[in-house]
Amino acid sequence: MARWGNWSYLLGTDDVGRDILSRLIHGARLSIAVGIISVTFSLFMGILLGLTAGYCKGMIDTTIMRIVDIMLAMPSLLLAIAIVAILGPSIINAALAISIVSLPHYVRLTRAATMAEMSRDYVTSSRVIGASPLRLMFICILPNCLAPLIVQATLGFSTAILDMAALGFLGLGAQPPTPEWGSMLADALQFVQRAWWVVTFPGLMILITVLAFNLMGDGLRDALDPKLKQ
Repeated sequence: MARWGNWSYLLGTDDVGRDILSRLIHGARLSIAVGIISVTFSLFMGILLGLTAGYCKGMIDTTIMRIVDIMLAMPSLLLAIAIVAILGPSIINAALAISIVSLPHYVRLTRAATMAEMSRDYVTSSRVIGASPLRLMFICILPNCLAPLIVQATLGFSTAILDMAALGFLGLGAQPPTPEWGSMLADALQFVQRAWWVVTFPGLMILITVLAFNLMGDGLRDALDPKLKQ
């Protein structure tokens, strides 16, 4: 039976007597790990596809961008649910689904930045002296495209945590007894009127974490954008 906090259980216990504070701390590790893995994978693949599309243009660019447009036409959460439903509910499959649905944003951002840099004099000079396409893409162009990508990746952490909580709430993320904030909310719904703390604290953890990453993303945007410095 859920009990309110005392010196032994500061945030109370859930319906089977488990310490909520300990489960929240353990769930933070899972949520942040999923955010790091999904954002890293989608950022890496987005850079590869965006650089290729922006540099090569033509049929390659058209093919990549039409696939991206199709993915953007579908609601991201519904697409993630469909992917997890096909692969099977687990925290690894949920992280993979979140990575896939986040991929189009990095592809479009990298492609736009690459096409803007392609007209710069330093790219033309590098091409004239015989730089290979790979050197042009990864040594010359990519470093000058990283600032908006870093900001987008930071904001992507909050989106990944929200999507992971939504999948866990629907039973498609971490499976019991693994503590995860979304699944903790789902398990506590039936006790919301009798034990408010069981629902309140997991929701507050999601709110505070997402807000923190959003504020960090805004700070990085202000620090990396030279126009805002003026």
